[in-house]
Amino acid sequence: MTALTLSTAAAPGLRTDAIVVGVAKTTGSNGSKGGDLVVAPGAEAVDKAYDGKLAAVLETLGASGGEGEVTKLPAPAGVKAPLVLAVGLGALPEKDDSFSAETLRRAAGVAARALAGTKKAAFALPIADAADAGAVGEGVLLGAYSFDTYKETAKDGSGAKNGKAPLVEAALLGGKPRDKAFKAAVERATAVSEELNRARDLINMPPNDLNPESFAAVAQAAAKEHGIKVQVLDEKALEKGGYGGILGVGAGSASAPRLVKLSYTSSKAKKHLAFVGKGITYDSGGISLKPAGHNETMKCDMSGAAAVFAAVVAAARLGLEVNVTGWLALAENMPSGSATRPGDVLRMYSGKTVEVLNTDAEGRLVLADALAKASEDKPDAIVDVATLTGAMMLALGNRTFGVMANDDAFRSAVHEAAEEVGEAAWPMPLPDHLKKGMDSPTADIANMGERYGGGLVAGLFLKEFVSEGITWAHLDIAGPAFNEQAPFGYTPKGGTGSAVRTLVRLAELTAAGDLG
Repeated sequence: MTALTLSTAAAPGLRTDAIVVGVAKTTGSNGSKGGDLVVAPGAEAVDKAYDGKLAAVLETLGASGGEGEVTKLPAPAGVKAPLVLAVGLGALPEKDDSFSAETLRRAAGVAARALAGTKKAAFALPIADAADAGAVGEGVLLGAYSFDTYKETAKDGSGAKNGKAPLVEAALLGGKPRDKAFKAAVERATAVSEELNRARDLINMPPNDLNPESFAAVAQAAAKEHGIKVQVLDEKALEKGGYGGILGVGAGSASAPRLVKLSYTSSKAKKHLAFVGKGITYDSGGISLKPAGHNETMKCDMSGAAAVFAAVVAAARLGLEVNVTGWLALAENMPSGSATRPGDVLRMYSGKTVEVLNTDAEGRLVLADALAKASEDKPDAIVDVATLTGAMMLALGNRTFGVMANDDAFRSAVHEAAEEVGEAAWPMPLPDHLKKGMDSPTADIANMGERYGGGLVAGLFLKEFVSEGITWAHLDIAGPAFNEQAPFGYTPKGGTGSAVRTLVRLAELTAAGDLG
């Protein structure tokens, strides 16, 4: 992964392959969209090397300063780097305001991706404090991400796979290498980004290599490395324990299911959080087979478990003063002679029975068992994460996840934490009247309800398996978990690692006593 360093050096004198600067657009008269292109703070020395005409040169080249726009130009005399890359920051903030952390994060991500094949770059973006340095660093590390495990290595000896290797090193100019706050910000950015990128790797891994057993092995190895206690329940333990939901979903696959418990503990912790992740390593829909055109990306149906796994490891690496337990409910949903059928009744870990009306509504079944088990530890709060429903994508699109909860204040807190770290989220209700649609003449509850409001129905189903008195939230990340379009900001094509940063932020807030 790209290495981050902090530097107080002046950009022109650095021996580097490229210098990244930010440009923005001023607001026109009377608030109109028209305005002038300006060089953002942090790049004054580079602008001076262009005799103060960098903005004019960029305008001549067609630059507008729009968010995510990239313009490359040769460096002038007096600058040791051969290339200057200007990245758009959007509208120039009002007087005395600074660019938002998310604006810096996205700009740094765009620039890092554009510099693939480059060994070293200096980022002369607006860094006013340690938080800005952390945002730029995070953007660089997430934007430079590349999944090339299965690509042929280039024959030119560069070590690159199928073309250009990711940016090797990034120097953050304006940072203070000896300042504790700046060092901590970069260390946090590195830990969170490395684990988020590990989640992306898992999501992108083909399902013939990632199944419940191999996912559990990855979790075991990481737990050993970072001092996290791990417990893996195999199919025999699941059967003995009565985990009917997980076993029912995995019944049609040659790859047996697993339930993985990851426990990070701090001797100074006063609170305990439990994170539960849906880990369907491949979802064919089971007997309720998905139609053609809907199967190709279903390796991403374990994105919730990947997010939970990454968040627990990140909490351990950061040494947060909070106990965090992660539950990975892992299964492969396949059709076969042994698969669960529509009409079957499963007895869940909680003792409740579920009539399976649709085997493609399988995520809620594995989560139900994990939620019931997680409740036994009586954590202060449980947050589950899942690529659960297409209905949530219809409601919120491909870049925003829904937040549901059994407590309005907690739902608001989760939403605010997501927005703070730059993850688009939206609070959603859990209307009681939708519960009636899940009434079953055969079992305690059915796994399907009304068609309309399907994402909310799924949330109501999960709520039934959270023990009384435990605060709980549900994140439906079906939209943003896997990006099938072109990369944008620091988000690549493919697995995104959605919800990792929200979970880590919730753990940080809890450790600081700022979350209930």
